Amino acid sequence: MFSNAVDPGWVPTKMGGPGAPDDLRLGHLTQEWLATSDDPDARTSGGYWHHQHRTEPHPAVRDPQFQDQLLDELGRFTATRLV
Repeated sequence: MFSNAVDPGWVPTKMGGPGAPDDLRLGHLTQEWLATSDDPDARTSGGYWHHQHRTEPHPAVRDPQFQDQLLDELGRFTATRLV
């Protein structure tokens, strides 16, 4: 089983708005490719993908202090402790 994160881009949806510059169709192609492809690049785990290219996420995602702060804020917002 593989697990990856996908950035679909800024696509023109209700959330993205009509002025979003990305192609709505491209927004889901990476998810489909990762789920169904036999391409060795797609048969990996732990990646962050944008339009079928592995990219680096924002550096904060690797910062344990930021992660702890995020979980604390989410816990306060939802009244549910996240661990």
